[in-house]
Amino acid sequence: MPEQDRASVASVASEAAIEAGRPPTSVRPGLWVFAPNRDSLGGTSWLLAPPDREPLLIDLPAYTAANLTALRAAAAPGGTILLTSREGHGRCRRWQQALGWPVRLQEQEAYLLPGVAGLAPFAEALDLGGGVRALWTPGTTPGACVVHAAGDLDVLFCGRLLVPTAPGQARPLRTARTFHWGRQQQSLAALGRWLPPASPRWIASGAGLGALQGDKLIAGGRALLDRLLEE
Repeated sequence: MPEQDRASVASVASEAAIEAGRPPTSVRPGLWVFAPNRDSLGGTSWLLAPPDREPLLIDLPAYTAANLTALRAAAAPGGTILLTSREGHGRCRRWQQALGWPVRLQEQEAYLLPGVAGLAPFAEALDLGGGVRALWTPGTTPGACVVHAAGDLDVLFCGRLLVPTAPGQARPLRTARTFHWGRQQQSLAALGRWLPPASPRWIASGAGLGALQGDKLIAGGRALLDRLLEE
């Protein structure tokens, strides 16, 4: 059998053996949330895929058949993976090979993914077009970042900069895994200056969402940020 055919058979066999899983859940038009990923310490991944732009996968969900099917269906003609911190890398190499999407992440953590194809680090900020921008917000990890999608959604994907603590509430939390608490507080202040006035409407956390008691998004995002900045 030719080498190319053997590789194709191996790929099909590998995909047939993966866990079935469950597909992402739609939470707003053009926005889906994935089930917690044990490969990322129970973290949450999001898919931003409005009809007017290529899909953006923010952090990596579990590598399952259901998620693979959903992402391949969304990717016409392609998409981008954006990692908000090393906590969201999951099975990055496997996902990149399966989807063929470029991987964007802050340059401080690019060394953690040697050999991953399509790796494209950024420094202070990144403009992904269509009103979607990323900002480096170190603190939880050296290369943590957040993503803001302007427009009708007006949602801030905050990674683990803000962790849900109760329904409608989230805040920075200092844990044993926190890289630098002082820089995390500085990043929160920088985020407040970087966002447009009155934005965001919604906050989408990359941490576990259990404290939201069934909710996925946190409403009144700007008011929540302003309260945290006043503390």
